[in-house]
This record gives sequence, structure tokens and C-alpha cells, in this order.
Amino acid sequence: MQQQPEAAILVSIDFGHSDHSESLEELRLLAETAGVRTLAVIEAKRQRPDAALFAGSGKVQEIAEIVERMEVPLVIFNHDLSPAQMRNLTTKLNTRVIDRTMLILDIFAQRAQSHEGKVQVELAQLKYLAARLVGQGADMGQQKFAVGARGPGETQLELDRRKMDKRVHLLKERLEKLKHQRVVQRRARNRHDVLSVSIVGYTNAGKSTLFNKLTRANVYVADQLFATLDTTSRRMYTEETGEIVVSDTVGFIRHLPHGLVAAFRSTLEETIQADLLLHVVDASNPNRDDQIAEVNKVLSEIDAAGIPQVLVFNKIDLQDVPPSVQRDDYGRISRVFLSAKSGAGLEGLRQALMEAKAARQAAIASETAAAANEYQTNQASDEYGIE
Repeated sequence: MQQQPEAAILVSIDFGHSDHSESLEELRLLAETAGVRTLAVIEAKRQRPDAALFAGSGKVQEIAEIVERMEVPLVIFNHDLSPAQMRNLTTKLNTRVIDRTMLILDIFAQRAQSHEGKVQVELAQLKYLAARLVGQGADMGQQKFAVGARGPGETQLELDRRKMDKRVHLLKERLEKLKHQRVVQRRARNRHDVLSVSIVGYTNAGKSTLFNKLTRANVYVADQLFATLDTTSRRMYTEETGEIVVSDTVGFIRHLPHGLVAAFRSTLEETIQADLLLHVVDASNPNRDDQIAEVNKVLSEIDAAGIPQVLVFNKIDLQDVPPSVQRDDYGRISRVFLSAKSGAGLEGLRQALMEAKAARQAAIASETAAAANEYQTNQASDEYGIE
């Protein structure tokens, strides 16, 4: 039997940050993606979070009255709450309370398809829930299908810390084995001179649509946040570029929980080891510059900031912008303007891939020549007894 959408109140406190309105809009989209029906949005302004209730006693009392009047089963805060704040709010509001991180974890639990994706989600959830078991375990254990309570399952939430630590250790071991498998596959690609390309970008920028266009794959595409969670790799071949491995990765988002970045590091290592990043940007989004900065911030966290990048400005059809390419001071294609949906501008991207492949081959040839010269020099030194 299909579950009815859960209803909730969204709470967002403005601490004077310039991205408050964008963050609140993302919370709405996150709630929608999680299958939540928003009953009301409550906003407030503060200089700093209240230590006990985050929002302050007056605002919490106002929320409590609305919760009672509308019989609201869930309140979602657009912030990270401490374990104490979450317990205090749950008591004061007399309903379930989750924060932004918990909501994102719930979406990840819904979307994970591969074995590795599920392992990574469970690992992130267990780490997050470890500090929040006291006072919540029983409630959340009975809410198996409720938003914010999916993933490890109801029995996992009742584990003591010793058993939880053991489970975390086991999950980490599994991820290490999967990581080793990818390393072997990557070495095989390198031996065959295959260019490795990773598609990265803000969530809902059109990465999967572009991936499908390039590789003729059939990856799930939806106008939702985190439509893609598991990294998918496909081979593409053209006469100009030869064989290329393209990987589609999870989308990034403003204030992406650090624990999720850490848990998904093994999957994102496909990005770390790439020869080229296609950084997809929603050209029609007025906040695209902030989104570019957020993606680059996460790339820095996973040590991928130094990988060559081509900015792919997608959805130009929504702005009536013609397809084109821009080159940097070194003559390399640095920006491509296209529509992944219609295919307009894809030739410019293929040109960028062709040039990246040629640059990689030249670099390999140079390294090979240098190694050969060093070997000959060492041989000559040994022959004449030169030290």
C-alpha cells in the first residue's frame, strides 16, 4: 500500500546570512523530494542560535501553538541541531523534530540503489544517529517509514554504542574492499590510455541529462534534488576522441553535511582520480555563481580542486543564449554553453574532450620519453662507473 505524503512545518531562522532565502527555497525542494507536504513555513530573525532551543523560547512557543492547532506530525528545521536542542524541541513541541542534515540523509536513504550507495548512506546515518539515540530511539524505531527515520532500519536505532561501533567498522571495511575494486579498474583504464571524465555540479543542474546525451545511457533523470545518488560510469567512443570513460556523480548542495561528504568519499574518489571535470552549471539559475563556489568548496574537501575543469553552462535554451565555447589564456576550452536537453552546443563539448584527450596523450608521451632518457643515462653511468 502506497504511503501517504507526510505533512510538516518548515522552520528557518535568518542569522543575517546573504543566502538565507536561497537556503529556505532549497529546504522546500528537499522536503518535496523527501515526499513531505509543507503545511506552513515559519521564519524568524536572530543574531545567534539559542543554546537550548535554537529558535528561542518565544518562537518555539509560537510553533508549538501551530503544531497543536494543526496537529502537525513533523517539524523540519533548516539548520543543524545539536542532540540537546533536538531533544528539547521534541519535548516543547510535542511532535517529531528533524534538522536539515537528517532530511538530506533520509533522501539519500530513499535514493541509494547500488550496494555501495546503501553502505555509504547507512554509515553516514549511524554516525549521525550515534549522538542522538538517547530519548529518540524508541520513537524513531516505531516510525520506520517516517521522514528522517529511514535507512538503517528500526532495529539499528536500538543498538547500544558498542554494537553500533562494530557495525560502523564493518561498513568501513566493505567500503575499503569496494574502493580496491575501483582502483584495479582504474589501473586497467590507465594502461589502455582511456581518458577519465567526471561530471560534477550542483544538484539539479542537469548532470544526468548531459551524461545520457554523451553516453547514450538511460540514467534516471528528474527535476528534483539528488535525483542521482550512485556514481555511474559509462564508456563513450567517437572517432575524434577515441574511448572515454564518463562518470556521473551525486549533486552537491549548499551546506552539504560534512559527514555525507566523508561517507561518500569512496564514491567521489572516481572524481578525485579523473583526468578532467565537467562542472555542470544551471545557466538559468540567478544564483549560479554561488552554486559554482559551493561545488568548488566540496571539491576542495575531497582533494579534487587541482583537477582540470571545464565549466559547462547548461539550460541555455531557457535563456535564449546561443551555443558557444570560451578559451582561457592558454588557448584551452574553459567554458562551454549548451543545452543537454536539446543537444545544442554538444559539439563544443566534444571538442573540449578531444583536446583534453590529446593533451593527456602528449603528457604520457612526454613522461615516457623522460623515463627512457633517465634509464639511458643510468645505464651509461653504470657502464662507465660514474656515480
